[in-house]
Amino acid sequence: MNWFDEGALYSQIAAFLREDMGRGDITTQSIVARNTRARARFVAGESMVVAGLEAVEEVFLTLDSQQQLEAFVSDGERVEAGKVIARTIGFADVLITGERVALNLLQRLSGIATLTNRFVEAVEGTTAQIVDSRATTPGLRLLERYAVELGGGRNSRFGLDDGVVVTANHISILGSVSNAVREAKESLGYLHKVSVRVSSESEMRDAITEGADIVVLEDFPTEEVGRLIQAARGLNETVAIECSGNINLENVRSYAEAGANLIRIESLTNAAPAMDISFKVQPY
Repeated sequence: MNWFDEGALYSQIAAFLREDMGRGDITTQSIVARNTRARARFVAGESMVVAGLEAVEEVFLTLDSQQQLEAFVSDGERVEAGKVIARTIGFADVLITGERVALNLLQRLSGIATLTNRFVEAVEGTTAQIVDSRATTPGLRLLERYAVELGGGRNSRFGLDDGVVVTANHISILGSVSNAVREAKESLGYLHKVSVRVSSESEMRDAITEGADIVVLEDFPTEEVGRLIQAARGLNETVAIECSGNINLENVRSYAEAGANLIRIESLTNAAPAMDISFKVQPY
């Protein structure tokens, strides 16, 4: 996780544990002796792309600074059902108390990486790139978008301060696409590329005429996308075309073959199913 700030990860994990533990794990504290030793394994219950091992290790390190996780695979690696992903040995109360937070992260992030990988494989052989969006779980954006990268996808802007995207609401306030793009270009100069979400061919043409660097075709059927991309390139052959909206695994390749440079999939981070992973603890 070379781009992820370890301090930010530590503070997030601590917050997740505080949420789950409250004043303490009263069940474990009441029946498990403090110095009882145990071993535990994370086991895949289905085929998946693993993501989140560093976050899992941080869960146990936060509870016990001496706790170590031995991983048998790397983040971004595909495993099959039955594979032991990682194991750890330590105090039983630490393992049981951290279990749910660790599993939540590993299952959630592996689900995102796995779904992303399916989309990436669906457009293999084309020039299109699968990208994510800001439709993330509050507090988990860094981790979820890291999982997208592990699945072979690309990250779009991280936050509102990380890129210029003119939306329908901006256009509504400014009165037109032309006004919105012109204002953005004049205010920001050459420092930022301007991306514009359009809902019609006329808006696309206005955006390109005013100098938009990226045009986002939202909710256009695939049979229209190819024609619009040709029209866009006729106006400016260097303009990048992004498609978004009702795109799924069944139709994503048709958007890629139509010539889209970027295909934004919100479901990568807001609808990916959690993977089946178990956490099995035994006396040591």
